[in-house]
Amino acid sequence: MKTDLILTYRTSTLFTIVMFLLLMTSCSSESSRWDDINEEGAFLVFRRQSQIGEETYSITSTKDSITVTSLQGENERGRITGVLSELHLTKELVPMYYNNRRIAADTTNIFKMERSPAGTVSIWEENFEVVTTETPPVFFPLHSNIPAAMEMMLYHYYFKNGEVTIPTLPRGEVTITHKGKDTITIKGEQIPLDRYVTEGINWGGRTVWLDESQQLIALVKANTQIREMIRKGYEEALPVFIAGNVVEQMAALSKYTTDLKGEQTKVKALVGGDIIDGLSEHTQKNMTLIVENGRIKAIGKSAVVAIPENAEVIDVTGKTLIPGLWDMHAHSNQVQWAPAYLAGGVTTIRDNGNELEFATSFRDAIAKNGALGPDILLAGMTDGAGIKGNGAIRARSIEEAKEVVELYHKNGYKQIKIYTSVQPEMVRILAEEAHKKGMTVTGHVPKAVGNAIPAIESGMDMLSHRSLILSVLFPEKNTTELGRYYLAEHEVSAERMKKATNFLLKHKTVLDPTIALNVVGALLKGDSLETIEPAADRIAYELFEGKRFRNGVSAKRSALIKQDNSRGMQILGDFFRAGIPIVAGTDNVVPVFSLYLEMETYHDLGNLTPLEAIKTATSVPAKAMGMYTETGSLEVGKEADIAILEKNPLEDITNIRTVSSVMTNGNYYTSEPLWKAADFKPN
Repeated sequence: MKTDLILTYRTSTLFTIVMFLLLMTSCSSESSRWDDINEEGAFLVFRRQSQIGEETYSITSTKDSITVTSLQGENERGRITGVLSELHLTKELVPMYYNNRRIAADTTNIFKMERSPAGTVSIWEENFEVVTTETPPVFFPLHSNIPAAMEMMLYHYYFKNGEVTIPTLPRGEVTITHKGKDTITIKGEQIPLDRYVTEGINWGGRTVWLDESQQLIALVKANTQIREMIRKGYEEALPVFIAGNVVEQMAALSKYTTDLKGEQTKVKALVGGDIIDGLSEHTQKNMTLIVENGRIKAIGKSAVVAIPENAEVIDVTGKTLIPGLWDMHAHSNQVQWAPAYLAGGVTTIRDNGNELEFATSFRDAIAKNGALGPDILLAGMTDGAGIKGNGAIRARSIEEAKEVVELYHKNGYKQIKIYTSVQPEMVRILAEEAHKKGMTVTGHVPKAVGNAIPAIESGMDMLSHRSLILSVLFPEKNTTELGRYYLAEHEVSAERMKKATNFLLKHKTVLDPTIALNVVGALLKGDSLETIEPAADRIAYELFEGKRFRNGVSAKRSALIKQDNSRGMQILGDFFRAGIPIVAGTDNVVPVFSLYLEMETYHDLGNLTPLEAIKTATSVPAKAMGMYTETGSLEVGKEADIAILEKNPLEDITNIRTVSSVMTNGNYYTSEPLWKAADFKPN
């Protein structure tokens, strides 16, 4: 027994010594890792899988500190930008200073953080005052467009601090979750990578890959626009990174569905509400609507309609039911749109340009697997040759144009979306091939086509963006000649209006003006976005940088934009009353809320009645997409796509903002949990 005790003691002591030595070696290794470092590298920047730029970086160290510099240059659809960033850290990776600024004739800061010897930290954000606060014990400076090199240092900081949640300044926190391992092949060599999901940088999560030394290799992020950043030399693994991000996005959607959908009954009775059916100006009072297997089974006075015994009864007394809303210019590049759209009463969207792998997976998860979200219709982004092209799918020849249409058709797309670099002959080929397959064609007026009239004559069925659409009034001019304020400075004759109206009616052209984009463009410099979009402060904080913090324009320019918008909407209002279909679409100005702004603008500036404004987001898009027999109004036999409002929007169009619950695909949801799931503030 004594011998056993001695052996146990000696073994235990030896184990302790070994573990101590290993720990010391590890600490020494971690500390020395940043000694005399002189590292250079680069990340390639992709948008919709097409390379648009590069970020080069360097990491150097002195006896006491580490300096990381990054230079990111992009040519994104012809918009050339440069951003220079600098980060200072201690040898323990504690952030001391960070500056992120544009490179331009007038260099401006975007984001700046500086620690003081007094124990405070100051944060400066573009368009906001400096905020000074006590320095948290653990934190990292963060903004949604943080360069890859700085993000890489965040991961090193995360692992050094014991893989804890990292508070971030100026707001929020970052959580990093290990999801699995992937093996990529680079020049014939297999390289193992760890896959993580990082939350708290962009809206939702970004998918990140680190190598065995915890160096950042790749990331796929969204914030309403998918981008990939891949370490130079690893770009041949792009398909692996695309697929991995889809896996993680669908996992997030599955969790939303599990957490929020719950058990749904097949028969539901919405009892006591007022109904706006989308057909007439009349509000039907104290009604009951029966839903069975996702379709409207009966509508009638509550005193008359019999409620089935097996029905779930939902009391909507005092509320107003309208057809579920459509966003006809969505870019739903991440699954956070699912709860956000439903929370706002949006039951159908047309995704107007996205990455095929993600878009089809998102659509199918909802349509085929019962995941939470609006119905998704897809328009396939297609562009022409050159650096100004948008995305990786191009139609640069007759053969490519045919291949593009076949690709999208076999993946269940409803439309081809033409972008600005497509050549005139390719517009015609794309339209012909799409029409053969029962698809329609939407998009921009390409620059080489020049005007809405030849674009429509070449076969385009729908046009996007007010400034391009209204070139139909000036057939002698190219869209670039019209500029931004043409209507503010030029009158439109009755003869021009008559010719344009007749032309659009003859070709049955559908117009997608995205007018909210123009309205927000009039924001005065120094004003908050809430002066135009009152709900802007409710969006997820990670969206602030790209959606809420805006430079604004001078008073003179704002006045011109407003005058141009007013005259443009008067014209669009006249088009609508003449029978030309106009559909509401946001182009992601302020997620979800810009759809309300769009409808309000149709009413306020276009003189549409509240019902007509609502129709631009209900029956008109349903008809435009050939789906009106199924949805777009509240009628027996149609799908139960229903937005339930606290107040009647026929009395005041701004009441469209009072959505409190929604029904789609037979599923009923209240809005508040959906808003919270999307990280938006509830109404």
